[in-house]
Amino acid sequence: MIGLSMKHLRYFDALARHGHFGRAAENCAISQPALSVQIKELEEMIGASLVERGGRQIRLTSLGEEFAERVGAILRSVDELKDLGRSEQGPLAGRLRIGVIPTVAPYLLPDIIKLLAQRYPGLEPRPREAITQKLIEDLMQARLDVAIVALPVSQPSLEEVGLFDEEFVLVRPLEDRQKPVPSADMLKKMRLLLLEEGHCFREQALSFCDITASAPRDLMEGSSLSTLVQMVGAGIGVTLIPDMAVSIETRSSDVSMSRLAQPRPFRTIGMVWRKTNPLAAQFAQIADIVREVGLNKQYNTRDMIC
Repeated sequence: MIGLSMKHLRYFDALARHGHFGRAAENCAISQPALSVQIKELEEMIGASLVERGGRQIRLTSLGEEFAERVGAILRSVDELKDLGRSEQGPLAGRLRIGVIPTVAPYLLPDIIKLLAQRYPGLEPRPREAITQKLIEDLMQARLDVAIVALPVSQPSLEEVGLFDEEFVLVRPLEDRQKPVPSADMLKKMRLLLLEEGHCFREQALSFCDITASAPRDLMEGSSLSTLVQMVGAGIGVTLIPDMAVSIETRSSDVSMSRLAQPRPFRTIGMVWRKTNPLAAQFAQIADIVREVGLNKQYNTRDMIC
């Protein structure tokens, strides 16, 4: 197909992902008219329409959907060819697209970036915060190199490396600090404040309390751990937060923190990447840095909790 270029494929991939010319153009750092011209050129080379144009939002034709799948596979292969070259160039350098879930990013990411800068001065970290489902999707589509998530993710094409286990901490109003620590069964009957749907930490908290996600409950949901802790301080209920969040989220709230009875709930934080990525050995070194930061955070917060 004479004239077909990687530029055409990347522009079409962006349009297929965003479903919108304006957002796709912004993602590609070009003007919307320029993107439209490139897509039109691609359709002329293909000899068929790939996009149904209707206002600003677009839909792919049936051919366009199949074309998008194949383009995605081509772009992933090209990116891995580049990584193959990087794997033979010594210490990891260049772009590193790293995804992090919201219940980890605020607490570990700043220290991870600092340590990466010290040990890999040629590395250019490009962090992205999103819920697990989105990170895994972007990882599978080669829009991320690695992701820091709670394990397991159970994707056969992804390598999972466990880094450290982390306990959950009970946060209660300050006036409750002398009360006995409730059991999981007792928490069922209390107003348990949870993250909104989509956060894996929500599901882990529900699992510990043996509460089905569909069960009707009088509870409050929040988009961040910070919101939940502030609501506990206002006397609305209780919540669970990960160990790493304690020092940041409780410093300005009138709350008390307690360890739950054994067996305590915990999660395993790990790093994942595509098994086909040639930079697997270098990613394992990055994982060691994340582990170091996570364990150090646990040590620093150990004395803060009753």
